[in-house]
Amino acid sequence: MSGTENENTVPPPTEARPARGLWHSIGLALSGALLLLVIALAVLLIVVPKATGGQPLTVLTSSMEPRLPPGTLIVVRPVDPSDLRIGDVVTYQIRSGQPGVITHRVIAIASASTGGRTFTLKGDNNSDPDAEQVREEQVRGRLWYSVPLIGYLNNVIGGANRAWVVPGAAVLLLAYAGYMIAGGVVGAVKNRRSPGNPDRGRL
Repeated sequence: MSGTENENTVPPPTEARPARGLWHSIGLALSGALLLLVIALAVLLIVVPKATGGQPLTVLTSSMEPRLPPGTLIVVRPVDPSDLRIGDVVTYQIRSGQPGVITHRVIAIASASTGGRTFTLKGDNNSDPDAEQVREEQVRGRLWYSVPLIGYLNNVIGGANRAWVVPGAAVLLLAYAGYMIAGGVVGAVKNRRSPGNPDRGRL
């Protein structure tokens, strides 16, 4: 009789543990992916422009579609105006010395009567060229690279916020990833020590 009772004795159900382990693994993978995304954004928005003297800008209009739709992040680097060629995408000041800028494509180059060169620019999606010739001193830089949609984020973290938002997000994600890893280690140790685990006590 006692033998029958022993045969009918079963360990407590453990189905919840695999489910918890699965969700833990998913959370760890997501936190790792988010961390990589934050690092990539930091490189694109801060590290590369600062290291190369570039300037990150956000496309706000549709004048350069389809290549540069609104919301695109562009990074322009300073360029010697004498190196500009027809076809280059250039950012220039609307009024020399003022902050407002436009990014369009060079479609013609002419010699200025006062020396140097002037440039005719046009948006790829515009029917007509820009109304005024652009002088050399108005040129702020030539397009280096662009990233779709990230420009909106660049606007959010622009200015003084840029110095702490991305590093702060990276620190938080690192802390979360550390928490998930520590939780996984503790959970694995508890699982190995549980009475129903056939591997309990194995080295």
